[in-house]
Order: sequence, then C-alpha cells, then structure tokens
Amino acid sequence: MEIFPLVVNVLLSVGGTVVAGRLIPALSPLFIKKLSGIDMSKRTKERLPEALGVVSAAVYLIVMFIFIPVPFAKYLTVRDSSRGFPFHEYVEYLAALLSICCAVLLGLADDVLDLRWRHKLLLPTVASLPLLMVYLVTFDLTVIIVPAPLRSIFGYSINVGWLYYIYMGMLAVFCTNAINIYAGINGIEVGQSIIIAASVIVFNVIELNGAYPDAHVFTLYFLLPFLGVSLALFCHNRYPARVFVGDTFCYFAGMTFAVVAILGHFSKTMLLFFIPQVFNFLYSVPQLFHFIPCPRHRLPRYNEETDLLEQSFSRFKPTDLSVLGKAMLYILTLLRLVTYRKIHDKDGEFIECSNLTIINLAIKMFGATHEKTLTRNLLLLQSACSVAALLIRYPLAKLLYEV
Repeated sequence: MEIFPLVVNVLLSVGGTVVAGRLIPALSPLFIKKLSGIDMSKRTKERLPEALGVVSAAVYLIVMFIFIPVPFAKYLTVRDSSRGFPFHEYVEYLAALLSICCAVLLGLADDVLDLRWRHKLLLPTVASLPLLMVYLVTFDLTVIIVPAPLRSIFGYSINVGWLYYIYMGMLAVFCTNAINIYAGINGIEVGQSIIIAASVIVFNVIELNGAYPDAHVFTLYFLLPFLGVSLALFCHNRYPARVFVGDTFCYFAGMTFAVVAILGHFSKTMLLFFIPQVFNFLYSVPQLFHFIPCPRHRLPRYNEETDLLEQSFSRFKPTDLSVLGKAMLYILTLLRLVTYRKIHDKDGEFIECSNLTIINLAIKMFGATHEKTLTRNLLLLQSACSVAALLIRYPLAKLLYEV
C-alpha cells in the first residue's frame, strides 16, 4: 500500500472542506432567487435556499477530478513496459465518478422538477449501470459464502449469477432513497451520512491489513473527500438551518455509498451501517406502496405555541384501506408502532394514523420534542447502530464465517 496517494487525498479533502464551507454561504443568495423553501418547523417561517447539496457535490467532484492522476503517478512518470498500466483500476475510478455525476444530475432534476416516487426508483438504477458494467468486466464475482451452520445443506458457497447484479442495482436504489425518506428535520440527512461515512472509513482502515487492501484504499479515496464536504454542509444545515440540502445531496450521498460498497466488495457489510435506514424503510413500506394512504410530505407537525415537534398524521376514510392495508394497520397498532384514532365530523367517519417514519416513531415514544434535541437523539442512535455494526462484522461474524 502506498502512503503518498492517501496523504494527497487527505490534503485535498481538507481543501475541499474549506472551499465548500466558503462557497455554500456565498452562493446561497443565488439559490434563494430560484430554489427556496420555508422552514416549517420554525416560528419565523424564514425562506431558505434549497438544493445546496449540489455545491458540496460539485466541490467533491472537482477534488476527485484533480486527484485522478495521483494514484497512477508512478505509471505516468516511468515509461516501463514491464509495469503495465492498471487500466481496470482506472476504469473503475472513472465509472464510479460517472455514476456519482449521474446521481447528482438526477438529484438536481428532482429538486427542480419534483419527480414522482416511481421515477425516484428508476433513475438511481440507470445511474448505477456504468458501475455494474465495470464490475462485470473487471471482477464479475457473483459467489456468496454460506454461513457455517448452513453449509451442510448448501455447501461452502453459492454462485447466484445475474441475481447478484440485480441485488447491486437494488442496493444503489436503496442507498439513495433510504437517506431521502429519512429526512425532514434540520441536519438529519447530512448528519446520518457523516456518521455512515465515518463508520465505513473506520471499517476500511481496519481492513487495510486484510485480503484486499487495494479495494479498501479505493474506498478511502472516495469517502475522505465526501466526509469533508459533508462536514462543511452540515455546519450550515444543522439546527437552526441556514440552507436546505435538497434531494441532490441524498442522491449524491447514496450513490457514493453504493459505489464504494460495490467496487470495494463489501456490499453486504455496507447494509450493516444502514440499520436505522433499513428499519425506516421497512416501517415506511405500508405508506410508500400505498397500502395505507400516504401524504405528499410526512414531516413532523410543528407546534408554534410550545416550539416542539409533534407527530404528523395521515387522514383518510376507512374505505380507502384495502384488506392488506387494514391488516398492516392492525399489526402496527397491536405492536404500538403507530398512533391510531377514529374521527367523526360532518363529512363522515375518518381514520387518522401517525405517518410511518422513524422520526414520528421517536416522537411517539418520547413525546413532543424540540427539533435540535430530536436530531441529536437520532444521530446518537445512528452512531450506536454503527458501533453495533462493527461488533456484528467482527466478533459475532466469527461464529458464522472464518474471519
């Protein structure tokens, strides 16, 4: 492992952090003119610039473009035919940047055009195609290792073939949308991304002495600059937010995580660092797939009198529920994961149930909470889950695999 490229990467990451930190407030007035929104969880109802995640993404891409020749410098400065240029690594690097560029473009289109959910599921799949093609050409490993207790049935490993590519495409879709649906309060989108990035960096540093050090160095090349520009954005997006990050940042962050997971060959481990996001997605499924009516926005309700966030509700008629929707609502109510009530007024009978997000669930469990406190608690939960992920990956994994 060469130290020089990592040192350069760290220096460029620090530079990117400083540049992003200065550009975000400098460009905010330009965004207010074209893209802006009202912070609904404040008494002032101040209009803030939206989609400032594109600034962090742009600085990140510039840093990565400048860094391109550094890992390959020894091949560029010495013309030695016995040391063949590592074209497969070069292509992986460029394909990763192409997928991230596509994700940033699609995220900006979402911020401007307000795309429907079906488009949000399709577009990350398209953005991941260059990545999957490079994986097919350069690596094409589709074998999964079977846990020790099941090897007497399935053997040591299973070649799942093209199903593995479907899984990786779905991983790209999940990573982008998992951050997007776990949003709505100041600092939560960037905060969770920073914690995930820092946790994955720790994992990759540990793995530098493992079987595939080059793959983990590749991951560090991409995540160190990402961590830097995200920290710069978080300084302006944390409570009280001065900017909104927009869907652009969610696409950017999600695709960056998908890129390093796929090309770094730890896609299953990556999901361990998404434990709150996985839970939030599963918890949201009844509304996301409209088994239970889903409003356009599921933000917590802001109480101006108390300056606290309360649960938000979806209101609908009993006839709007399908049989499966009724079953899901019954199970959620039985498990006390939702606040459910019936309302009678002049228009007839209505059902109100709390929106199915982990943010609303936290408010249900602990009561009305100030936005700053709520964000802090959820980020502490994310950090605790990252620690749990490392424990699962190392001490507990020894029970199932030879690690």
